[in-house]
Amino acid sequence: MSIGRIIETPDCVAEGAAYLAGREPRFAQALDLTGPLPLRLKRDGFAALLDAIVSQQVSVAAADAIWGRLKAAGLIGPRKIIRASDEELRTCGLSRQKIRYARELARSGIRYADLRNCHTDEVIETLVTVPGIGRWTAEIYAMFSLGRADVFAPGDLALQEAARILFEMEGRPSEKALREMSVEWSPWRGVAARLLWAYYRVAKEREGTR
Repeated sequence: MSIGRIIETPDCVAEGAAYLAGREPRFAQALDLTGPLPLRLKRDGFAALLDAIVSQQVSVAAADAIWGRLKAAGLIGPRKIIRASDEELRTCGLSRQKIRYARELARSGIRYADLRNCHTDEVIETLVTVPGIGRWTAEIYAMFSLGRADVFAPGDLALQEAARILFEMEGRPSEKALREMSVEWSPWRGVAARLLWAYYRVAKEREGTR
């Protein structure tokens, strides 16, 4: 089974954006407002998912501070997490629940290099078996750490709100409804997500100036 197109450069994102703009006039309007879309690629592996766990339900500033302390303490690898005491991890800012999630991830035995060659559905199915890794986190990992061009994250509230505004919907679409909408944006759903996130920022800035 093919893993599909991989986004590797800004040109890939531009190609996807042009496709979407040609297929959907509202995307063309949004792109005029946002300008070129960001690449937003990250490294894959254990640290990327640990960072996602750290970021759950805290502000960006708090997540950055906790991650900085973990890095300074050398606690961003699976062996280090397993060997660290709860007190060491708490000192870095992890809650009891996140300590458990971090240890579960460290013990999961996921072969991250192998995920690069797995179909996106298999990637997501593998990741969500780990406590603390939900479907949204798995989809974001596939999108930005593996560069999958045709993965979407319809559970994201900003994407739902952006879709509501752009498509002039009466209410914010549910995760199921937005997933169904996104089928029309294949094979560039990952770029559609980038465009909607960018449009969300523009739309909210406009609302703030009224």
